[in-house]
Amino acid sequence: MIEKSYDIIVIGSGAGGGTVAKELAPLCQDGRRIAVLEWGPKFKEEEFTGREVEMAGRLFVESGGMLTADGTMTLAMGRAYGGSTVVYTGTSITIPETTLGRWNVPGLDWADLVGRSQKYMAENNVHLLPSEAINDNNRLFQEGCQKLGYSVEQFPINLKGCLGSGLCNLGCPNAAKQGTHRVQLPAAEAGGVEVITNCRVESIEERAVTARVTAAEWGQPAAWEPGDYRVTAPIIVLAAGSIHSSALLLKSRFAAGLPALGRWFTAHPALILVGQHERPISNFHGHPKSFFCDEFMESHGFLLETCMYFPFVTAKSLSGFGADHSALMTDMRRLQMILVLAMDAADRDNRITIDDAGGPVVHYRFGERLVESLVQSMRASARIFFAAGAKRVHAPAAAKFFIEDHEAERIDDLISRRDFKLGKVSIASAHLMGGLRMGAGPADSVTDAWGQVHGLPWLFVADAGLFPRCSEVNPYLTIMGLADRVAERIRDRAAELLA
Repeated sequence: MIEKSYDIIVIGSGAGGGTVAKELAPLCQDGRRIAVLEWGPKFKEEEFTGREVEMAGRLFVESGGMLTADGTMTLAMGRAYGGSTVVYTGTSITIPETTLGRWNVPGLDWADLVGRSQKYMAENNVHLLPSEAINDNNRLFQEGCQKLGYSVEQFPINLKGCLGSGLCNLGCPNAAKQGTHRVQLPAAEAGGVEVITNCRVESIEERAVTARVTAAEWGQPAAWEPGDYRVTAPIIVLAAGSIHSSALLLKSRFAAGLPALGRWFTAHPALILVGQHERPISNFHGHPKSFFCDEFMESHGFLLETCMYFPFVTAKSLSGFGADHSALMTDMRRLQMILVLAMDAADRDNRITIDDAGGPVVHYRFGERLVESLVQSMRASARIFFAAGAKRVHAPAAAKFFIEDHEAERIDDLISRRDFKLGKVSIASAHLMGGLRMGAGPADSVTDAWGQVHGLPWLFVADAGLFPRCSEVNPYLTIMGLADRVAERIRDRAAELLA
């Protein structure tokens, strides 16, 4: 086993890890050595081909098809230099004050957190798209909401030089999306931080990790030769995402002193609905996610967003098989699409564990309140489609494959709880939160409000695992704000921790 030594190790390079790396880079000017260990590769620009099956296999853990233990929900997370920021759409929303109030973490102030998030909005060029850049898929959603009197707002997005390819979730082929792979990681490397790609951390010890570097199948070669490594550091930051950060800590001997570890996992369970229009609409070209509707957040616990996914994702998200399914898939030019996100409650029994090989297993139960929220979200989406002029709607848990426009008055009957069958409805999540939640003490949390693991002053967490409840908005800016706090705490205590 090859031995390496650093002052600080950061595990993961996404919204959390990339932010911490950039904010700690000034320590390198004082002679400190910092390494980011990233499981995935650093892709070459020409490798972002936009081909769905190819890029899903390269960019996502298990091609984006990791399942919960009972198979009721798929879990999507990126694996690349830049983590999941390579495969998100760049929608940039700060956490609502009411949500942070529900988090109720002692020492975590909303104004402070939002101020930090806004710093990264400026760094990552967050802005509103001009109206002429918004395609029909997004515009029709806005019009439908306005006709119904629903609140609708435009998403700020972190783009620079967008060409409207619509391939955000497959890694932008135009280098326009400003994730940590474009902004924070290059800045960190310019400041002296080393980023080691194709490096999967396999275990955590006292102030040390073991890792395996593999030869690159694609992307740039790793900075280290393939092989097994033991890397020591007085400070370690876990930023591998809620699922893999939890699994790494669960495999360690420190898990016994952290009874909350892996628990209170939340996910914003999501469904896709489509509305079919009489004429072709612009849907694939242009940014896929321009508007959201939070009309039902407080009353029914769901958020509606515009989206436009690719053929394979769309096909698996529709219900049923056969002629109707095939006909809908061959007519994607006329499809409008809505993504629904349910605001799931933090449940202690929704948790991350590990299997015999040390791999993560996610246990997730859909309670009746959550299922009812998803049913209500589909009803609201169907109404938006029809208000926008769609001739028929496909909802994943409806009594029939198509709801026709003349049946719009029967939406509540045609979309109901009786037809919602877990395991037969395609539910997915890309907002994976909790498992390492912040709080006052180890009985019901894993870290304090600054991301330090209880009882382990050398170990910090800087990813969405910190969330004690779901974020109720797209989470990446909140992750960056929390990671900024973690980096500040490490800088403030560097002399003590590195002594």
